[in-house]
Amino acid sequence: MTTSERVLTGERASLLAILGRQRDMLRRTVRGLTDEQAATRSTVSTLCLGGLVKHVAAIEDGWARFMVGGAEAMPGQTDDWQAGFRMIGDETLAGLLDRYAQVAARTDELVSTLDLDAAHLLPAAPWFEPGASWSVRQVVLHLVAEISQHAGHADILRESIDGARSMG
Repeated sequence: MTTSERVLTGERASLLAILGRQRDMLRRTVRGLTDEQAATRSTVSTLCLGGLVKHVAAIEDGWARFMVGGAEAMPGQTDDWQAGFRMIGDETLAGLLDRYAQVAARTDELVSTLDLDAAHLLPAAPWFEPGASWSVRQVVLHLVAEISQHAGHADILRESIDGARSMG
């Protein structure tokens, strides 16, 4: 039974609803863009809208893997970390959005079925306290924050490209 076939209530429904709203805000911000616009660096930052979609999908995928298998299941860092924020090669906005939809569906399924209190040790990183762990619930809340932050970045980039805003 998939998330769309299951009726969720309570905390799980609330978590999925807020996660969905933040994802929709990011998707709304890139709606109607050409691939060229999505790849445009419209500020002094190296960020582009397609790159933000790509990054958020990769981050959500990594944390979904963590929810199931802990830090060992997360992908390792690449040599070109900045490439994760750019559209490169034959990447298209439609392709990046499709990938993000797949990742989101998997995350939603995990939030619907995993024990929200199940926890894993966090990966070793300077921004995490050594030996700390996060529950599935904490990961979902982190994803909400991460997606929200990047949706805000996207709104600024979009406004600099064509004046459009995701809100207002």
